[in-house]
Amino acid sequence: MAIILNIDTAGETASVCLSSDLEVIRLTINDNQKDHAAWLHPVTREMIKETGVHISELDAVAVSIGPGSYTGLRVGLSAAKGLCYALNIPLIAIGTLELMASSVNKEAADLFCPLIDARRMEVFMAAYNQSMQEIIKPCAMIIDENSFSHLLSSQKVCFCGSGSKKLQKTLDHDHALFSNNTANAADMASLASKSFLEKRFADTAYTEPLYIKEFYSPPRKPSM
Repeated sequence: MAIILNIDTAGETASVCLSSDLEVIRLTINDNQKDHAAWLHPVTREMIKETGVHISELDAVAVSIGPGSYTGLRVGLSAAKGLCYALNIPLIAIGTLELMASSVNKEAADLFCPLIDARRMEVFMAAYNQSMQEIIKPCAMIIDENSFSHLLSSQKVCFCGSGSKKLQKTLDHDHALFSNNTANAADMASLASKSFLEKRFADTAYTEPLYIKEFYSPPRKPSM
């Protein structure tokens, strides 16, 4: 039995889940994106205390590593690394798009395509089959009415995530399905448990967020 703390701060909604193998012990969600950093550590301590699980009983920490919010990804990964170092336990890195796809893979579709809004008509995306094998690696793309035509020509594709709302306004295809499901840290439990059993651990020292695109901050205008 592996007790794992699952952390997802990649999007507008942050969540923390304590799981034992495939069983979700406790899930807590925060909808205020600007508050993720201040919220994460207190809620983790509270969750550990209220569930009666001593922090020393944690076997691993799993964290969503992106793509997603630049700040959110750094907040989650920093917290996960700190706990892993302090407790001398392994770090499990879960791709945010994989997490999103796993949360809808019970839908009646051949492929699952999570989309994260990257502003304007750009999205971060990937595609997975029913066995959760990666068909298209995480990447950035500009969507239009012809997007995903090569996938939709012969397969039903379930789109989910914040970017799917933009696609739904643009794409009209009989094979396109759209899910309103929002993934959270509870959906990480099965992925993290599988990684733990297979000993697929991330390097605590060198693992970095998966940004896909480098962060760009325009130069500030000089003060007068």
